[in-house]
Amino acid sequence: MIDTAKLLVFLTAAVLLAIAPGPGMLYVLARSLAGGRQEGVLSALGTFAGGMVHVFAAAAGVSIILAKSAAAFAVVKYLGAGYLCFLGVRMILNARGEAQQIDERLAQATMPRRGPFWQGVTTEVLNPKTALFFLSFIPQFVNRESGHVFLQFLLLGSLSVALNTSADLIVTMLAGPLGSYIRSSATFRRRQRTATGVIMIGLGTYLATSEK
Repeated sequence: MIDTAKLLVFLTAAVLLAIAPGPGMLYVLARSLAGGRQEGVLSALGTFAGGMVHVFAAAAGVSIILAKSAAAFAVVKYLGAGYLCFLGVRMILNARGEAQQIDERLAQATMPRRGPFWQGVTTEVLNPKTALFFLSFIPQFVNRESGHVFLQFLLLGSLSVALNTSADLIVTMLAGPLGSYIRSSATFRRRQRTATGVIMIGLGTYLATSEK
C-alpha cells in the first residue's frame, strides 16, 4: 500500500525529528523534573493522545481531497514541502531564541501542576504547529495511486506520534541528567536547533524534487 522506499525515508525523517527536542519533549521533560517519572510518563501519554487527535483530524479532512483530486494532491505536497523548508530556515535563524525558549520551558518545572495526562492532551491538541506539521509532512509519503489514502495517512501519522512518544519516554527516564545538560550547554542547544533546521530543509527539498 505504501511505497517501500518512501516508507524508509519517512521512518528516517520521523526518527530524526522525534529525537530533536521540540515543545512536546520539553513539556514532558519539565513535568518529569517537577513531579518525577510517573508524572513524566503520564504527560508523554497525554501528548500521544493529543497527537493522535491531530492525526485523525488531518486524515479525515485531507484524505478526501487527496483521494479525489490529483491537482489538489500536488498542491498539498508542494505547499507541505515548502512549509518544511520554511520551518527549517526559521529554526536556523532563531537558534538563539529557541535556546531561550528552552530555558523558559524548563523553568516551568519548578511550578507543579495537576492532571499531567489531560494537560498533556490539551497542550498537544491546542498546538496549531502540530496540525500544520502533520498537514505538511504526512501527505508527502502517501501513495495516491494505490488507494486507501485515509488508512495510509492514519498509519504514517500513528507511526510518527508513536516515535515522538517513545523519545519522550526516554527523556522521562533520563530527566535529571538530561535537564541539567540542556540547561548548562547553550552551544548544544544552538547546534541541536541548527541541525534540526538543516534536516527539515533537506527533507522539504528532497520531497519537492523527488517526483514530477
